[in-house]
Amino acid sequence: MQLGGPDSLEAVEPFLYNLFTDPDIIDFPFARIAREPLARFIASRRSKKVQHHYAEIGGKSPILELTTLQAQKLEAELSLCIDARAFVAMRYWHPLTEETISKIKRERIDEIILLPMYPQYSKTTSGSSLNEWKRKMSAVGLISVPTHVIESFHDSPFYIEAVTERINEALARFANTKARDVFLLFSAHGVPQSVIDSGDPYKAQVDETVKLVTERGGWKLHHLLCWQSKVGPAVWLKPYLHKTIPQLAHQGVKNLLVIPIAFVTDHIETLYEINIEAREQAMRLGITQFETMPALNDSPTFIKGLAELAMEKIQ
Repeated sequence: MQLGGPDSLEAVEPFLYNLFTDPDIIDFPFARIAREPLARFIASRRSKKVQHHYAEIGGKSPILELTTLQAQKLEAELSLCIDARAFVAMRYWHPLTEETISKIKRERIDEIILLPMYPQYSKTTSGSSLNEWKRKMSAVGLISVPTHVIESFHDSPFYIEAVTERINEALARFANTKARDVFLLFSAHGVPQSVIDSGDPYKAQVDETVKLVTERGGWKLHHLLCWQSKVGPAVWLKPYLHKTIPQLAHQGVKNLLVIPIAFVTDHIETLYEINIEAREQAMRLGITQFETMPALNDSPTFIKGLAELAMEKIQ
């Protein structure tokens, strides 16, 4: 299960509409009445700006191709032990959850494992995907198939190891820099502060991931966690990425490695927000070397760990 992303510039506005009609994203008194017109308004207003961002990274999101690759490699890893099929279900663009359920109905499936590809649980991500699954499964009568859920893997050793490996690969790019002079800036997708105040575990799980990764890596480097992708006027988790970079530049940081800690595939948040927008900001402010850690994508350590996690669920 993943967020999904537009597969063309023309798909940006309907993708945004699907996002902003999600009751787990847009929820307030009388939201049932106002949600759809509000979603149409937001999608129409934001689409041109967002289209420009996607144009900068190739005209579409790579999330489907990367998630499909992860699914194929996970299926191959699982097939060493059991007869398994891996399906991709996207929350806001094709293949949508209901499309994937239709494929599953045509297979002889004895058990289902739901794997939201969000390491840290939030009701706005994993929770939304699982709620959509329940709604669509009830509609087609597959609710009786035994189903297991992997809600999060934010502290799983394989995930921590896979991220550590990626950071070490990125640190190797600072070949002409003393290791101690590199600053590690962890960046996670933000959520409104009100979501956390309502009891959502997302922030605590991201904090735990950063702690475990820095302990596993053993780097004697300064590091900080910030948040990105804020939308709208509400207060979101702080500090914000775009405000943190100027502060680091002012403190004299010259070598910066940004680590997208809550993303398991590269997409608009890593390829545009970090690798283009944040990079341009950093270079304007005097940071001389700016690097981005690639997302886990098809990391062998990551895929093998997901397979082990799935096997634990069935056993």
